[in-house]
Amino acid sequence: MPDARVHDTPDTPQAPPCTLVVFGAGGDLTKRLLMPALYNLAGGGLLDQKFSVLGVDHNPLTDDGWRDDLTKTMESFTDDPSAEFHPERIDPKPWGFIRERLHVMQGDFSDEATFRDLAGRLTGNVVFYLAVAARFFGPVVEGLGKAGLLAQRDGAFRRVIIEKPFGADLGSAKALNQTILAHGDENQFYRIDHFLGKETVQSILAIRFANAMLEPIWRRDTIDHVEITAAETIGVEERGRFYEPTGALRDMVPNHLFQLLTMVAMEPPASFDAEAVRDEKTRLVTAIRPVSPEDAVRGQYAAGHEEGKDVPAYRGEPDVAEDSRTETYVALKLAIENPRWSGVPFYLRTGKRLAGRRTEIAVHFKPAPFTLFRGAEGNDLAANVMRLRIDPEPGSTTRLNVKRPGPQMALAAIESGFRYADFFTPAATVGYETLIYDCMMGDPTLFQRADTIEASWAAVDPLIKAWKDAPVSFYPAGSPGPKEADELLSRDGRTWLPLGEG
Repeated sequence: MPDARVHDTPDTPQAPPCTLVVFGAGGDLTKRLLMPALYNLAGGGLLDQKFSVLGVDHNPLTDDGWRDDLTKTMESFTDDPSAEFHPERIDPKPWGFIRERLHVMQGDFSDEATFRDLAGRLTGNVVFYLAVAARFFGPVVEGLGKAGLLAQRDGAFRRVIIEKPFGADLGSAKALNQTILAHGDENQFYRIDHFLGKETVQSILAIRFANAMLEPIWRRDTIDHVEITAAETIGVEERGRFYEPTGALRDMVPNHLFQLLTMVAMEPPASFDAEAVRDEKTRLVTAIRPVSPEDAVRGQYAAGHEEGKDVPAYRGEPDVAEDSRTETYVALKLAIENPRWSGVPFYLRTGKRLAGRRTEIAVHFKPAPFTLFRGAEGNDLAANVMRLRIDPEPGSTTRLNVKRPGPQMALAAIESGFRYADFFTPAATVGYETLIYDCMMGDPTLFQRADTIEASWAAVDPLIKAWKDAPVSFYPAGSPGPKEADELLSRDGRTWLPLGEG
């Protein structure tokens, strides 16, 4: 689906009429991400006149009170440049469309009466969105199943969107899959990862498979190694209670980073049919050799300086233990055991309170096997590197060697590339627009299947077990990360790209 606020593709069909039931109506995710996404879909004319939203929350809320609260939140985004959704103004027409369709009911997620009440209010097509803590995923699906709310009759669909984290390790992910699949078919469950809703992440597939010059060189014969980075300058903020039992490995690696990995490393699917794409993603993740502790680094930020300000250590954040061993930084060396990538290391890193904000994939190519310029003065050849930038400034750059002006054959490294903003009209989106629309349309391409989820957890499960009581390496806030992460690459004769570069 195109960006909901950009009309470059006017043939995008309108989603069918349905009710979106949001469990966790009063929660942060609903306010910060779901409502902006629905507003954008309405602005793009992609919601049917019979579309409606029914919120379910354990707190007592009224329709008018919920509408007023969400309206104030939407308006507040215009004054907050740091918000994920930061429009210049809220257009009253699309927001009015959403606002007048908002209804809410109080209910306990573990009480059968809640689901009986829902059953009396719902007919036709329904999407259930679980914007709740992970511990409620299983009970809510069980409640829906027992009340008959997942039965698909008379041509109407019943679908469930489940947020991450989907499990906390391989065992819990398998158990959760077993629970939900006891109450519905795989094609009814949409395991969401909002990274895949970002236009620039989806564009990786287009760059790879729509440009014939890349496929012959996108393999072990010409690629030396690949870096995948998701670096943040912010700390855990007010999420200490969530982050303490979770950590960077569970929070980022088997979902966000592995999704980027599949985009850049999967085999070309036979078609862009949803199952063809998801089959290739699963094959890729299954080919990852389980990560050993020797190929991984875990770190935690200490006090330091970020953007000119003193910032506390992770252990000084609210709701964090004074002796916490939770990691806020992870670096991994992955091996993919298939014919395309055998022998090519993939280095992944993610962390908080780092020296720069950056999400990107950097493909490092091997040096030419023979060069006319070897040994000439000033002619050290720079490695060719293609960087696919996702955040904060989406685009792509490729480092090339060219001749310097002058009478001698002297070389210089330059970067050629583009920014998406130079070619396409930017819009204030949150990444959920595409995903909600695709679920309503019944297109699961950008969602994860049960086997993909379990294969992802299997790759990191040895680390989870080994790190249960392991110490962390400390790094100052505002730095590139722990020195052990540099050593992970230096032992292979490689270095990370600087976070402040490019």
